[in-house]
Amino acid sequence: AAPAGAVSFGVKHTEGVSVEVACRGRAEVGSAPSSGTRWPLDEGTVLRFSMSRASTEVNDNKVTVSFYAEGGQPINQAGVFLTGIGISLDVDADRDGVVEKNNPNKASWTWGPEGHGAILLVSCDKESP
Repeated sequence: AAPAGAVSFGVKHTEGVSVEVACRGRAEVGSAPSSGTRWPLDEGTVLRFSMSRASTEVNDNKVTVSFYAEGGQPINQAGVFLTGIGISLDVDADRDGVVEKNNPNKASWTWGPEGHGAILLVSCDKESP
């Protein structure tokens, strides 16, 4: 997807994004927006980005890839806006009838009437042929 004539690229990203560049199977942590690091645009080079927390609003994070010609002249840029979605399984971990997001018993399970932890019932039958 790089423009014709591009031989290297650089990456800038907002604070909420982690970037990894894998060149020839060797992973390197991506650069901070102001570092100016450039990587060769070789076949098999992979750019991975991720977010470790939910966004506060839609499209609040961004990754910009700048492409450069031989000699370092900028050719073009490509960007993507990101929105991190938080997913949490909230359960009645202490079985008192109240679903709590951060119950300390959420990560463990104890059997019995004084026990704690979610009870999960799975339906394994075939609903339709």
